[in-house]
Amino acid sequence: MENYFTRGMARLQQIDGAGGQAVLDALDGLAPDLAEYIVGFAFGEIYMRQGLSLAERETITLASLLTAGGCEPQLKVHIDAGLNVGLTPQKIIEIFLQCIPYTGFPRVLNAVFAAKAVFQERGIMMDV
Repeated sequence: MENYFTRGMARLQQIDGAGGQAVLDALDGLAPDLAEYIVGFAFGEIYMRQGLSLAERETITLASLLTAGGCEPQLKVHIDAGLNVGLTPQKIIEIFLQCIPYTGFPRVLNAVFAAKAVFQERGIMMDV
């Protein structure tokens, strides 16, 4: 059986591609153990579990990061990941709108603006 880090790297590349690697690169020389925990635990164990699709996992992750607040850099990585696993831009915005009654307008606004930045980077135009 391959180790959690190896499995995690494969899953991270599948979901996040360059965005995930950029996070790991930013931790290199600063907190390499943190990078290993993220890859081995989050992607090598949690993201490998059965029972939820990758799109469902990213939906939960987006709502969780929005709710936590102050996670806009991580939100951008996971908005990109959501697009990579089949979430549409419209669905991502709807996920954020669903959070308004529970987390409030400021956090939802921050998430929507993070999405706007990712959509612009990817050349995605929203059809309203």
